[in-house]
Amino acid sequence: MSDDTAVLLSGGLDSGVLLAREALERTVQPVYVSTGLAWESDELATIERLLAAPMFADRVRPLARLEVSVRDVYASSHWAVVGKPPAYDTPDEDVYLHGRNVMLLSKAAVFCATRNLSRIALGPLAGNPFPDATPEFFSAMARALSLGLDHPIEIATPLVALHKPDVVSLGVKLQVPFALTLSCMNPSQQQHCGLCSKCRERHDAFAAAGLDDPTRYLHPPPR
Repeated sequence: MSDDTAVLLSGGLDSGVLLAREALERTVQPVYVSTGLAWESDELATIERLLAAPMFADRVRPLARLEVSVRDVYASSHWAVVGKPPAYDTPDEDVYLHGRNVMLLSKAAVFCATRNLSRIALGPLAGNPFPDATPEFFSAMARALSLGLDHPIEIATPLVALHKPDVVSLGVKLQVPFALTLSCMNPSQQQHCGLCSKCRERHDAFAAAGLDDPTRYLHPPPR
């Protein structure tokens, strides 16, 4: 069994730090699962720039692009399909995507089983309120996937004890090129809108970590 790891990569701040952390110890197979949401073209372009950074040249394989569409499940008016996210100051619960990790992990696990990989890493943080981001879920999902695929699957969440300012601080230590990451639900040409709750989380995390935010926002984040 290969000791390499698959990393679910979105191009965001958290997954960029996760990628760098995993690459310290293993050869990494980055995986992007397209589900038909509005921001995916910007994420993919961001990932292309991020993976071209010199720090990822030796231990990171070319991106594997997979697909599992939610467009036959989510309503055509769903905010994530049309690209109109909730407002800047809304709580995490307002951006919940039903079955997000169920779908991502299922498709990634099938990919891993066909490539002799057994470890999938993803980047939920401390305080994540969603039902498919709990230790119980990940444990049960790993067991079900291992049984169903007849192939051992480990689901790793290395950042789960960290809050976002902690992730920023870790990323600085790992020399992650934050300017090449994208954490936005309504981006334009790989630039952050500055008005969605993901932009708020990103902006606040740099402030809480006591660091300058290198992000280019199309609109200055509200004060």
